[in-house]
Amino acid sequence: MGVALMSLPGKSFIAFAKDSYREVRKVVWPTRKEATQTTLVVFGFVLVMALLLWISDKSIEWAIFSVILGWK
Repeated sequence: MGVALMSLPGKSFIAFAKDSYREVRKVVWPTRKEATQTTLVVFGFVLVMALLLWISDKSIEWAIFSVILGWK
């Protein structure tokens, strides 16, 4: 521990750790309500995108196999 306090890399690391701690203390964390709302928006977006990708996949599958190759 003493070497870390005396060496240049050790001093740099300790200064970095102190600055990081100060920055974390400045962060304005979301409330539970804000976090829940944001999570629900993300889940909704993921569901919509999944549906759009599924529709695109099935459309391309239909176009390739039914229209181009003539499979049924």
